[in-house]
Amino acid sequence: MEISTIGLDLAKNIFQVHGVSLEGNVVVRRALRRAQVLPFFTKLPPCLVGMEACGTAHHWARELIRLGHDVRMMPPAYVKPYVKRGKTDANDAEAICEAVTRPTMRFVPVKSPEQQAALSMHRARDLLVKQRTQLVNMMRGLLAEFGIDIPQGVHRALEVARAIVDGEAPSLPPEAAKIIGRLSQQALDTHAQCREIDLDLLAWQRTNDTARRLMSIPGIGPMGATALAASVTDPNHFRSGREFAAWLGLTPRQHSSGGKERLGRITKMGDKYLRTLLVVGMTSLIKGVKRKPESADPRLVALLARKPVRVATVAMANRTARVVWAIMVRGETYQARHQPRLAA
Repeated sequence: MEISTIGLDLAKNIFQVHGVSLEGNVVVRRALRRAQVLPFFTKLPPCLVGMEACGTAHHWARELIRLGHDVRMMPPAYVKPYVKRGKTDANDAEAICEAVTRPTMRFVPVKSPEQQAALSMHRARDLLVKQRTQLVNMMRGLLAEFGIDIPQGVHRALEVARAIVDGEAPSLPPEAAKIIGRLSQQALDTHAQCREIDLDLLAWQRTNDTARRLMSIPGIGPMGATALAASVTDPNHFRSGREFAAWLGLTPRQHSSGGKERLGRITKMGDKYLRTLLVVGMTSLIKGVKRKPESADPRLVALLARKPVRVATVAMANRTARVVWAIMVRGETYQARHQPRLAA
């Protein structure tokens, strides 16, 4: 019997394959070593291959697509309900094979190597920022034990670290001075690496058409523009801007039943990093409104008059996500005071 659908459970070394025929009969159920995966699929005629969108999934999807197979990736949370009884690699592969054939299943587009390269810079930068914050907090805590207070702000803490490295350390015991000197040097090195990645992302943003157009949106800078351009493979995958905002977790969670609609907090589903960048960008935009309200968007001023600051920030992030989707789909730039065309 010819294989029509395959569920592939990915791993580091041992991969599990579950293949069925067009009638749904099990044709193959076996484990493959990493070196056996591509030779196995090379011998097969083109078929539907399902896999979970996890680590290395985009790489294997590109390789199997190159062999002529129809590869579809699914969020692991959507595959979980199809797992029968205990969790094993064989059961996971069977569940993937079952889930990929469902007509209402939602799939994850395959990213290109260029997009993953840009996202690798974002992931590394996010890690370095966390490490810098940890080092600064450690310095604050240790110096506070000796009655020395560092002013708030990362830049002021880095100025203190620079002074300590240059030999202008405050009066401390030799052991503490040595440790704080090492932490200061490491914080400065981490900050320098962050700046190098910022310059690389800025250079990538200038060469990417989508990122350049997204930069025209108020509240979105190089970090947000490059992250959105690298994360969204095909904006037409979403039917509307509202669906895109829901994908980012910026829409209220529903608790509706019996004809009564109850809306709670935002779902916080999807990519946390993208959602954070949008919220932080809108926060900076609101700070600008407080400084210069006469030059701000009247809609934003009216929203701040009605709602608390945090609620308004998330609401603006939701609206900006819909604008991002429209710009990606239409290939345009942001137009201030834009009035949407009413439906006939």
